[in-house]
Amino acid sequence: MNLQDRDSRVIWHPFTQIATAEKNIPIVRAEGVWLFAENGQKYLDGTASWWVNAHGHAHPAIAEALAKQASTLEHIIFAGFTHEPAIELAEKLIHLIAGEQSRIFYSDNGSTSVEVALKMALQYFQNLGKPRKKIIAFEHAYHGDTFGAMSVGHRNAFSAAFGELLFDVEFVPAPEKHNSAEALDLFSRIVHQNDVAVFIFEPLVQGANGMRMHEASALSQMIHLAKSYGTITIADEVFTGFYRTGKSFATKYLSEQPDILCLSKTLTGGTLPLGATAVPEFIYDAFVSENPMHTFFHGHSFTANPLSCSAAIASMKLLLENTCQENILSISNAHAAFKKLILGNKSIFEIRHLGTILAIELNTDAERGYLNPISKEITQFFLDRNIYLRPLGNVIYITPPYVISEEELNLIYSAILEFLETIQ
Repeated sequence: MNLQDRDSRVIWHPFTQIATAEKNIPIVRAEGVWLFAENGQKYLDGTASWWVNAHGHAHPAIAEALAKQASTLEHIIFAGFTHEPAIELAEKLIHLIAGEQSRIFYSDNGSTSVEVALKMALQYFQNLGKPRKKIIAFEHAYHGDTFGAMSVGHRNAFSAAFGELLFDVEFVPAPEKHNSAEALDLFSRIVHQNDVAVFIFEPLVQGANGMRMHEASALSQMIHLAKSYGTITIADEVFTGFYRTGKSFATKYLSEQPDILCLSKTLTGGTLPLGATAVPEFIYDAFVSENPMHTFFHGHSFTANPLSCSAAIASMKLLLENTCQENILSISNAHAAFKKLILGNKSIFEIRHLGTILAIELNTDAERGYLNPISKEITQFFLDRNIYLRPLGNVIYITPPYVISEEELNLIYSAILEFLETIQ
């Protein structure tokens, strides 16, 4: 029995409607930007395997770091113990962030890094004896699939089954060009009430919302307003961090910086799961107390796993090398040139580009969004041409590993041009 048939008997896959989905493609190995299937077919990984892969698959430097670490310390409990990889990675993260953040709290993934940030912010006010409960988030946000992360996300198909169990959040529009004044006005009226604990946002790019992008200047004003009223600001950099937008973090495009950063995805170069929440000293200090109830009672069995931390250290070293930085700039420039080439195409509603992210929203008769039925057609079209893209409804996007070559990028661009011809 082949892997595909064995899979269909025992596995439940994420974000998959079992009744209508095609059988999953078994991948037996990967190298660079290419995925190799059991049947000998290969696919260009145009989405960096759900936005996580930075340096290509099976990168030897990361593999070597993992092997070396696995032979000395694979894991220990992180309460009462510590280890070199966790300390070194925290030092490197704090240095790269280069802001007010001075402490790193480790977790397992993007959703948990957000859960940690929310809980820290809410307990911060509780520990001060000045409890606040109100939270502001952007409409159409996505912060993950655990309950806190779902609560601060848009109420949609992802959370519909749990709507009555989610806590209340004040949602405001993300400040795009057409609505920034209205979004700022609504935000100001809410935060002016002086009882908002948290403002959480995806900086500049709402990934799961079709790579929708908003204004840096307006977001900076929101952060400034929030801070002036004592509100804790949380930037969900899970997707946008580690040069995905062209800069180390998307918040580096802002004139005002957040209090907390949530990190994951590209953190380990795409090899192992790891989440990190970076916080400033003033939040940390609110938990330093003789009162045991001021403890942050949160943890994971695999917190600060040494293998994950070692992979992240190796990935960050590669990220900061000139070769990687030049590749990131080349990808951004290539996206900009391709955007210019297809501007005005009647099949396109809007093109959005920032750094290594390129999103092409199609004109379709169906409603915009994740459940747009054209998604299946897009996926199969590109698979037939040995390219894996996972559209967000009617949005085709490219978020490639940073090692993708000009030739490989052109394979994707050419296939997109071909697809646009089929729907005109």
